[in-house]
Amino acid sequence: MAQGTETPAGPPGDASPGGSGTDAYLHRRTLRRGSAGWLLLTGLGVAYVVSGDFSGWNIGLSKGGFGGLAVAMVLMGVMYACLVFALAELSAILPTAGGGYGFARRALGTWGGFLTGTAILIEYILAPAAISLFIGDYVESLGLFGLTSGWPVYLACFAIFIGIHLWGVGEALRFSLVVTAIAVAALLVFAVGAFTEFDAGRLNDIPADASAFGSSSWLPYGLLGIWAAFPFGMWFFLGVEGVPLAAEEAKDPVRSMPKALAISLAVLVFLALITFVSATGAQGANAIKEAGNPLVVALQGDGEPTALSRFVNYAGLAGLVASFFSLIFAGSRQLFALSRAGYLPRFLSLTNRRKSPYLGLLIPGVIGFTLAAWSGNGGRMLNVAVFGATISYALMALSHLVLRRREPELPRPYRTPGGALTSSVALVLACSALVATFLVDRDAAFIALGVYAVALAYFAFYSRHRLVAGAPEEEFAALAAAEAELARD
Repeated sequence: MAQGTETPAGPPGDASPGGSGTDAYLHRRTLRRGSAGWLLLTGLGVAYVVSGDFSGWNIGLSKGGFGGLAVAMVLMGVMYACLVFALAELSAILPTAGGGYGFARRALGTWGGFLTGTAILIEYILAPAAISLFIGDYVESLGLFGLTSGWPVYLACFAIFIGIHLWGVGEALRFSLVVTAIAVAALLVFAVGAFTEFDAGRLNDIPADASAFGSSSWLPYGLLGIWAAFPFGMWFFLGVEGVPLAAEEAKDPVRSMPKALAISLAVLVFLALITFVSATGAQGANAIKEAGNPLVVALQGDGEPTALSRFVNYAGLAGLVASFFSLIFAGSRQLFALSRAGYLPRFLSLTNRRKSPYLGLLIPGVIGFTLAAWSGNGGRMLNVAVFGATISYALMALSHLVLRRREPELPRPYRTPGGALTSSVALVLACSALVATFLVDRDAAFIALGVYAVALAYFAFYSRHRLVAGAPEEEFAALAAAEAELARD
C-alpha cells in the first residue's frame, strides 16, 4: 500500500449492499463508462474555450497592441499545442477522471498531485462563476424577457445547467455539442461579414508609447507589452486541457482521447486566427481594445445594430453557455477524482443512480453562484482562474518530463511528437505566463495564492494522512512505487 494511504470502509451509510471495504466504497463512486466518443470529446474541448472568442481576448490589445497580442497568441498557441500533445500521451497511459492530478500523482507524488488538482479546481470553479456574470450582461443587453443582470439570472444558469448534468453525462455532452456548433457557426459567419470591412491599416492604429522600450506602430507598448498580453492570448485556448477529465467516461479513451485533443486544438487555432484578424481589421484595434462585446463592435462600430450584429450577439450568448456548461462538467470531475482519493472530503465523490457526481456538481455550483452574486467582478475571477491554470500547466508538463525520464519503459499507446522537448517548451511558456499574470492583475494572483495556502494547510494537516489506496490514480502511483522497490532489490 502506498505511503499515507488507507483502504476505507467508508462513513456510516456509505457502503453498498453486498459489498464492503474498498469495493463498497468505489461502488458508490462510479461514473458512467463509455458515454462519450471522440466526437463528443472534441465538442467538449471546443466548448471549454469558445466563449473566449466572443470576448475577453481583445483586452490584450490594450496591453500589447495588435503586434504584441499576435505574438502572445502564437506563443500561447504553441504552449497549448505542446501541452495537449503531452496530455494525449498521459491520458492514454492513465484514462481516469483525475486528469492532471492523476498524471502528477504518479510523477510528483502526493504533494504534486494535490498541487496540480487544486490548481485545476481553482480554474474550473472560478471560470463558470465569471461566465455567469457575462451571461447576465448578454441577457440584459439583448433585452431577453426584460431581465437585468443580477442574481436571479446567475441562479437560473447554475440551476438549469447543473440539472442537465445531473441527468447524465451522455445527455450533457450532446447538449454541449449542439450549443457549441451554433457558436462555431456564428464565428464563421462573423468572420465572413467582418472581412468585407477589413482594412490592414486599422490593425496598428493604437498610438505608440514612446517611453516603452521597443515601441512601434505594431508594438505600441513595447516588448514588455508582448509579455503582458500572454494571459489574453491564452483566452483563445483556455480550458482545452480539460478534455482528459472525461477519460473515465469515454469510449476507448486510449484512441479517442488523443484524437479529440488534436482535433479540438486544430479547430480552436483556426477560430482564433480568423476571429482575431477579422475583428481587429474591421474597426481597428483602438476601437475594440476595451469593448465588452468586441465582435458586435467590429461589425457595427458606433452605428445602428444590423441583422448580422444581432445574430452574432445572440450567438455570443450561445458561446458563453457552451463554455459555462462544459466548465461545470470539468470542475465536477476534478473534484470527484480528488474526493474519491481522499484529498478532499470523501462524500463529495458520491454518485447518483445515473452515475453523476451530484455533490461534486452541486457544491461547486453553490460556491460559484455565491461568488458571482457577491463579487460581480467577472474579470477578476477570470484572472484568478488563469493563475490557477498556468500553475497546473507547468506541473502537468513537468509530470510528462519526469515520467519520460524515470519510466521510459512505461507502456505508451500514444507517444508525444518531440517527446521531452515538446513538454519542455510547454513548461517554459507556462512559467512565463504564470509570471505575466502578475503584470495584468496582481490582486487576482495573490487571491489565488491565498486560496492555495488554505488548501495546502488542509492537505498538510489532515487529508494527506487519509488518502484512499484503492482509488484508480492512487493504485497507479502505488504500482510505480512497488516496481521501483523491486528494481532496487
